[in-house]
Amino acid sequence: MFVMAVNVVDVSRSPYASLRPVPLDSVEVVSGFWGRWVNEVARVAILHQYRMLEESDRLNRFRWVSGRTSVRPVNSLFAFDDSDVYKWVEACGFYLAKREDEEVKGLVEEVIDDIVAAQEDDGYLFTEHHGAPERRWKNLTFDHELYCAGHLIQGAIALHRSIGEEKLYGAAVKLADLIARTFNPDGIRGVCGHPEIEMALVELYRETGERRYLETAEFFINERGVDSLRPPAEDKLNSTLYRILGGAEYFIDHEPIREMSEIVGHAVRALYLNCGVTDLYMETGEKALLDAMERLWHNFVEKKMYITGAAGSRYVSEAFGEDYELPNERAYAETCASIASFMWNWRMLLATGEARFADVMELTLLNSILSGVSLDGTLYFYMNPLASNGGYGRSPWFPCACCPPNIARLLASLPGYFYSTSKNGIWINLYGSSKATARLDGVDVAVVQETDYPWRGEVKLTVEVEEPAAFSIYLRAPGWCDDPRVRLDGRAYSPRPSTYLELHKRWSSRSVVKASFPMRVKTIASHPHVRNNISQAAITRGPMVYCLEDVDNKVDPRLVAVERRGGFRERFRKELLGGVMTVSFSAATINPREWEGRLYGSLESMRLGRRVRVEAIPYHAWANRGDSVMSVWLPFIDYWREASQRRRR
Repeated sequence: MFVMAVNVVDVSRSPYASLRPVPLDSVEVVSGFWGRWVNEVARVAILHQYRMLEESDRLNRFRWVSGRTSVRPVNSLFAFDDSDVYKWVEACGFYLAKREDEEVKGLVEEVIDDIVAAQEDDGYLFTEHHGAPERRWKNLTFDHELYCAGHLIQGAIALHRSIGEEKLYGAAVKLADLIARTFNPDGIRGVCGHPEIEMALVELYRETGERRYLETAEFFINERGVDSLRPPAEDKLNSTLYRILGGAEYFIDHEPIREMSEIVGHAVRALYLNCGVTDLYMETGEKALLDAMERLWHNFVEKKMYITGAAGSRYVSEAFGEDYELPNERAYAETCASIASFMWNWRMLLATGEARFADVMELTLLNSILSGVSLDGTLYFYMNPLASNGGYGRSPWFPCACCPPNIARLLASLPGYFYSTSKNGIWINLYGSSKATARLDGVDVAVVQETDYPWRGEVKLTVEVEEPAAFSIYLRAPGWCDDPRVRLDGRAYSPRPSTYLELHKRWSSRSVVKASFPMRVKTIASHPHVRNNISQAAITRGPMVYCLEDVDNKVDPRLVAVERRGGFRERFRKELLGGVMTVSFSAATINPREWEGRLYGSLESMRLGRRVRVEAIPYHAWANRGDSVMSVWLPFIDYWREASQRRRR
């Protein structure tokens, strides 16, 4: 049934990639933290989302235009709703790569029939403009035709790789051929208002070897950055919307990609575009592309990324703000943007082999991505704020439902990110109880991880070979860890954080590598230009960001002040939130009575209230027990204590 080498990004033949993924069908996440997410939650999410696709009329869009139903869809609101179906299809493709699940397979086959029946004779497939050739490609700024096509292509490739599906794959190739004939220097010179098609076409090139798909992707990237998406002045409605959203910067059409140094605009658009550009680099080796990606990456992680790894600070335009503009309660931090960042950092890791990209992947995955889905896989966040006054919770679906199927496809594909290979050996990118097999210079190598990561930092790695062979194991020393330690054959290693430690030897039979990444509770400050976090601190432990939720504490989290030496105690609570490591600490409260009847007061008059002991939970698990008040950033007690001491003097 299965077609081997199910890669999310197949750079196995890309000449400028430093690493090659170990395909997800060669990796088994067996237990532990990730076992539940990959093996249980992903399936629940897929089945739940199928019901939502039915109830929201997204599937009926295809049936209506093809004549397979006489019931007009009324619940689907947006021209780009086709893409939610395609992302769900992609999730099924990754899920079926490892499982004989007849229910999921039957559902996706029915959906494929509905999609393909809606395709027009020349390959065009976009339900919003079905049967109206005069509307095709006329409003690239807002219509999302190419965006939807990109998601269709990616979904078809996932199924083609996992179960050898040909029907949807043939439809995707037919649509891609139409796009390649239509968009080129002698045809339409335009780009899509929402990048996505670029990385899809590169992946189709990798799947087929047909260079026209790579050339079309490069065409779209080269055409971007000249304000071509600005609607004509006579189009009053779209011109006004264009200006309100932020103009060319919002669409990442303000500057050629090779000249960019600041990441701006709609966060998902910007990060999806970067995925496509990095893909193009791995095929062409054009240094200017990688240089631009490096500049944008540094601008993002050093000036515009939340402590959770989230991206996008502004509700207006779902956009990046200025440097250091990172509000907490009003953080937009869209789930899709976090997933897009994960996807981009994965490509940068494949391109360079540098551990800093895997560090951001891990941070984002464990915090701002997992926060986007409930522990049971049926409720979702669109925005992921870092503070809440209550009244904000997850939903089973959204009118604009891009995030839920994005979560599903990432969880289903997650095993494919754990390991990579190079000509010299195997790379361990992410930690979790798992098994992987890879072939190095004709020798089969099996790697088994045993660990309670991310709750504890001990990792046992067993390496088995079918015959003696010399190669390297590259073990990522996480950037969050101050004192990583590794042992092999009685020798101790102390790698630098945020690097890959190379362990080279002639491996024979069975060898054991033991790694220890001590997880200490830390109080973290942000750059002083992040004005929202002045005199505040956040709590982290290992790769996890923590928060206070009022359901766990008898005091309002907004009035809790943390200190450097808070007597932090760690405890794994199996009964809480599916099993989480909590952090409790002694803190002081800010006395609310000091502020009764006034909005402002002198710093010298401020007094701390009573001391309390509070318990923090991993940020990703908040809002799983109903409505709550929550905060990641807490007032820093030393600041308030200093004010009180000044008052006493």
